[in-house]
Amino acid sequence: MFGLIGHLTSLEHAQSVARELGYPEYADQGLDFWCSAPPQIVDTIKVKSITGQEIEGRYVESCFLPEMLATRRIKAATRKIINAMAHAQKNGIDITALGGFSSIIFENFKLEQIRQVRNLTLDFKRFTTGNTHTAYIICRQVEEASKQLGINLSDATIAVCGATGDIGSGVCRWLNARTDVKDLLLIARNQERLTGLQEELGRGKILPLEEALPLADIVVWVASMPKGVEIDPASLKQPCLLIDGGYPKNMGNQLQYPGVFVLNGGIVEHALDIDWKIMDIVNMEAPARQLFACFAESMLLEFEKLYTNFSWGRNQITLDKMDLIGQVSQKHGFTPLLLSY
Repeated sequence: MFGLIGHLTSLEHAQSVARELGYPEYADQGLDFWCSAPPQIVDTIKVKSITGQEIEGRYVESCFLPEMLATRRIKAATRKIINAMAHAQKNGIDITALGGFSSIIFENFKLEQIRQVRNLTLDFKRFTTGNTHTAYIICRQVEEASKQLGINLSDATIAVCGATGDIGSGVCRWLNARTDVKDLLLIARNQERLTGLQEELGRGKILPLEEALPLADIVVWVASMPKGVEIDPASLKQPCLLIDGGYPKNMGNQLQYPGVFVLNGGIVEHALDIDWKIMDIVNMEAPARQLFACFAESMLLEFEKLYTNFSWGRNQITLDKMDLIGQVSQKHGFTPLLLSY
């Protein structure tokens, strides 16, 4: 059985979803209540592969909210993720994906140091961040959506914002090795990591965001938006493909401008309907077919009976692993979300 650990985008969102799911005791509560709310299994999921295989999973709502980080409730945030992992393991889930901020919190706050949750010892091989599949899908979106717009990669400049993160570095490795992209622009906050990535790739220009964006035919955004930063769409090339790999995905609303095409990054479509409720809640356009690639990774590992932390740790995504998860993704009927006009 596979599992998905997720969270909602805001307190307001969480309150409305709680009401919809039949948890009235959660629906009218403020942030302090959510800081103490335990994780809940709120959805049973059934997925069928195009091979004919069928699997079952559970969605674990961690009750984490981004406001916990914004208001410096760090202990509450970290406790949410660890408790959700323990809840998944206690309920017999074999492989669970850490979605959204869950994997970021786990890595940034070094939660691998916490192995004991009350009377349960966490088995980290039961968990995956899903980042390898996400990186693979974003790369495939770059390749296929650029064709939709008539952008030739051999003539194109691609800016990767968040280049030194786990997903960003995986994307850079793939684009460097598997495409003939003309130029790579590397954007991140940590200059030491940027220099290390540049040396690893043997190419790539390190530029600040405001200098890089006007030069890019394609922008891959896999970082959180810094406070106070706004993108002026008039400064971008036309056409410009912007792949929004963040969560929540809001660039499509912010950057409505002629010639700027925003694609929800790291989203896959399944060939068959999935029996679940949770993608309705996160406002997917086709909730029976579309889902986050990180969630799909746990499904793929369940289909293949690969019960291991396939994606784990910062900057550990290899081309071999991207190839493997990509082959398995296609085998079971998952394809990258592309532009729709």
